[in-house]
Amino acid sequence: MISFWENDSFTNYNLIVVGSGIVGLTTAIEYKEKHPNNRVLIVEKGTLPSGASTKNAGFACFGSLTEICDDLKNMPKEEVISIVEKRFKGLNNLRIKLGDDALDFKQLGGYELITEEQAHYVTRMEEINALLYPIFNDNVFSDRSDDIGTFGFNKDKVQKLLFNKFEGQIHTGKMMSALLKIARQLDIEIITGTKIEEFYDLGDKVICSSYNNRAKIDFYANKCCICVNAFTQQLLPQLEVTPGRGQVLITHPIKNLPFKGTFHMDRGYYYFRNYGDRVIIGGGRHLDYDGETTTELKTTKPIIENLISILNTTILPNTPYKIDTKWAGIMAFGDKKTPIIKLLSDRIAIGVRMGGMGVAIGSQVGIELAHIVSNLEHQDQ
Repeated sequence: MISFWENDSFTNYNLIVVGSGIVGLTTAIEYKEKHPNNRVLIVEKGTLPSGASTKNAGFACFGSLTEICDDLKNMPKEEVISIVEKRFKGLNNLRIKLGDDALDFKQLGGYELITEEQAHYVTRMEEINALLYPIFNDNVFSDRSDDIGTFGFNKDKVQKLLFNKFEGQIHTGKMMSALLKIARQLDIEIITGTKIEEFYDLGDKVICSSYNNRAKIDFYANKCCICVNAFTQQLLPQLEVTPGRGQVLITHPIKNLPFKGTFHMDRGYYYFRNYGDRVIIGGGRHLDYDGETTTELKTTKPIIENLISILNTTILPNTPYKIDTKWAGIMAFGDKKTPIIKLLSDRIAIGVRMGGMGVAIGSQVGIELAHIVSNLEHQDQ
């Protein structure tokens, strides 16, 4: 039950955005900047963003050499190039919009550890550099194998080390705080702890319904954007969007940590970086696809033990360390790596399926989504 006052003040908007991750916040901000007099509401089911926007490892990356080579097996060349370009644009959008200080952005470069079994990928480095040259106006990947020993990696496990100077690392908590600050400055309204469970285009408006504490609350808007990424199937089960859990852990500070930067292994399925003198490592989803195809926010013993094993045998073979904490975030995947950005009806649009690259591509998806709803034939009142 809601009062007359609540109904009058909190239920009618020009635009409702469902989901307060990178995509949702960027969509709302971009739209509000184009339409400063319009009323915008973001509705988030969690107290904090529920997906991966603040639960990732803080990588500002767009794809390792082995990952891009694997993508070329399954996707047209033009599509692979387009995705990399969207990711690169998305990272630049974040840096321009928020500033490097707000992101705690450090362009320390990205590396990929290549094992003996993956050595054949290195023979394609020149080909992939040529493919990406029009985007970066430079060669992206180079050989830095001389640093394997300098970084303290196990030379029996790591045969080659590739370098990408364009990648970096960010603090995703600070990133989201900066986006929220801009949203508040623009008078965008945000309601947390409220799960939208159904929505409909009524022809002249959109209705989004929540059932908090068994009490139904209906929010109305001229337009609506669905930006729930990994939780898309809960609202739109017909869409080809599959959740994928990513598990992450961070060590306590390590004395004389020998490396800085962001690192990938095994086609991007493992990733680690320094955060100051700590190491953050995540991944291993491919070890249990079925078990990790879930929206349950918890870590599991087999995956965490596997990450610790990689720390012990490959990354920090001669360095003592202690685990500080661990967590999980939920990403969204599909049969294609391209995000879904489209209209569902004349008044409802969707931007989901970030493919595990939400930090990179999320802001670009939000910009494109805001452009779509800004140009609908139904003009805001």
